[in-house]
Amino acid sequence: VQLQASGGGLVQAGGSLRLSCAASGRTVNMYRMAWFRQAPGKEREFLAHITWSGGSTMYADSVRGRFFISRNKAQNTMALQMSSLKPEDSAVYFCAAKLSPGGQYMYGGQGTQVTVSS
Repeated sequence: VQLQASGGGLVQAGGSLRLSCAASGRTVNMYRMAWFRQAPGKEREFLAHITWSGGSTMYADSVRGRFFISRNKAQNTMALQMSSLKPEDSAVYFCAAKLSPGGQYMYGGQGTQVTVSS
């Protein structure tokens, strides 16, 4: 499975941004997709995941209530709608996918940069 995140940019604090992730390849085998982010000098942080078939979701405490994850099976895409953005949300955002419950996440490309100005 190949993944490509897009939609990042510069936004003011309190603003909104929508990220997209396009999946290609053996997407029929995907079990779950997720968003992660990594700020300079910090470890990669899990944000949210969504199961590919049923659409069940889970969020990290840091983004619950502000971010919303969704997927479009027909278009093989996943999105992350981000609102009430804070400067601490600034990071490179990555989309990822796993093919089984116990499998490892595969990350897509170089991610997309989100910068939130105060």
